[in-house]
Amino acid sequence: MRTVLVLALLAFAMPAFAANHAVRIKGHEFHPAKISVAVGDTVTFTNADPVTHTATADDGSFDTGQLAKGKSVKVKIAKAGAHSFHCAIHSSMTGVVTAK
Repeated sequence: MRTVLVLALLAFAMPAFAANHAVRIKGHEFHPAKISVAVGDTVTFTNADPVTHTATADDGSFDTGQLAKGKSVKVKIAKAGAHSFHCAIHSSMTGVVTAK
């Protein structure tokens, strides 16, 4: 009984690890364009297009800067809510990261 109690307490004491999610930029689109994450998770944006793109949050919470073909940038999602983003070079490219 004591061992079960100790294991249960250790399970609650273990830190939660942030997850990493992937968004691929291909064909002048974000794939996926809508993604759900937990606060503290990271999102890796990777450009698979032959032209430069960005992933820039409308609320200023993240910005990958310019990503050339084959380049990736990780951004940490620090607060809850829906964070709409776009490519600063190609305004028709949009997406949303929703963090809970």
